[in-house]
Amino acid sequence: MAAAALARKLRGTVRITLVESAEIGTVGVGEATIPPIVDFNTFLGIDETAFIQATQASFKLGIELRDWGAPGDRYLHPFGRYGLDFEGASFHQHWLRQRELGDPGTLDEYCLPAAAARAGKFFRPVKDTRNILSMLAYAFHFDASRYAAFLRAYAEERGVVRQEGKIVEVVQRPLDGFIEGVRLESGEVIEADLFVDCTGFRGLLIEQTLEAGFEDWSHWLPCDRAVAVPSQNVGPPEPYTRSTAQRAGWRWRIPLQHRTGNGYVHCSQFISEDEATADLLAGLDGEALAEPRMLRFKTGRRRKSWIRNCVAIGLASGFLEPLESTSIHMIQTGIFRLLALFPDRTFDPVLAEEYNRQAANEYARLRDFVILHYHATTRSDSPLWDHVRTMEIPETLQRKLALFRSQGRFFREDEELFSETSWVAVMMGQGVMPRAYDPVAAAHDPEAMRQRMERFRHAVAHAAAEMPTHQAFIDRYCKAPPV
Repeated sequence: MAAAALARKLRGTVRITLVESAEIGTVGVGEATIPPIVDFNTFLGIDETAFIQATQASFKLGIELRDWGAPGDRYLHPFGRYGLDFEGASFHQHWLRQRELGDPGTLDEYCLPAAAARAGKFFRPVKDTRNILSMLAYAFHFDASRYAAFLRAYAEERGVVRQEGKIVEVVQRPLDGFIEGVRLESGEVIEADLFVDCTGFRGLLIEQTLEAGFEDWSHWLPCDRAVAVPSQNVGPPEPYTRSTAQRAGWRWRIPLQHRTGNGYVHCSQFISEDEATADLLAGLDGEALAEPRMLRFKTGRRRKSWIRNCVAIGLASGFLEPLESTSIHMIQTGIFRLLALFPDRTFDPVLAEEYNRQAANEYARLRDFVILHYHATTRSDSPLWDHVRTMEIPETLQRKLALFRSQGRFFREDEELFSETSWVAVMMGQGVMPRAYDPVAAAHDPEAMRQRMERFRHAVAHAAAEMPTHQAFIDRYCKAPPV
């Protein structure tokens, strides 16, 4: 992703060498995305149909979360938004008022992506904002390894040189500690002005060489393992990711065109690797297609992602468990941030300072959103849930929860990724309900507002009913060749 984006943006004004070893495995489980991935592909000028077919992708309208608030609970975190903001108040504030006056239906009934996901439907959004189909938002489920191969071809066509080999030494300049080059097993030294560290959890340049330091968040997010396995598809793919809470973590289910991705994120303090693997295999819908893979990680971030002439991207910069499909997105934002602050050979320190400030804020806001899922629970059926339900949470999340519990208010901070809709979906989905609503919502005739909301609800239901099924849309517009 980094090489492709740099090649696209810089258009031959720099020389880009990608050092990669086929012997070093990839994590390869980041198969669910969020809507900004559409912007990334558009930035690259990629034909969406070609991308979908090359990566065996399906569409994603949101995330279904099961058993998070309590066993048996089920809610959807949809892409898009709930209703329309009326008369100076957020839509959910009017919904809260109508709920107090009677039964306004569920919030999902006012969100087209949610209604379509529940019905197994899909259609691309239209540009005309007068059309309710303009309210659709989507992302993808795709094969991450195939996406990497797709982008490799894209990057090489635009002049990126791929160098096969393992790095055995990082060479620094004696006077200032800047990285001068990387030595490969073959003895060859590759020199450069700027180094982008994409070496994953190891952080070969940013941590092992430049000693960035690591801010550990495992006291808030104690899961430190994931076991993953692909399985055969059973039935048509749903247009959403599924996350199901378990006694020691949670399971993901990601349907692609050619297979389904499955995994169990868990805490090794409360379950063994063998038990987690057995639980995962026992819950598969279809036959396993490979041996399960165990991944080990620690949640947190590098204290600095940019030091001297090295910028860490992706897992080399930090890691949050993939509960809300943010791993690939964090790669994307790291790349765009680098492009926005791209240095010349003087490497003005103010650029790195601003990059690190923005990265720290972004990680912290995402951290809080993931912690919310664990903390906003009534589960007390296992040690993990007892811990996260009762633990002290970051002050930034405490403020958000207190404000929402008061009168349902939410304010987006520091250009954070997740919108009001996302926070409302998770908080209300897990039983965090406001004690009151915004008094601005009470300043309007309740019957007129009820009728207005009812018209919108019918429009959503009608639009979802008219859409083709997710499978039918894929079959007509972007079906991938058989594997």
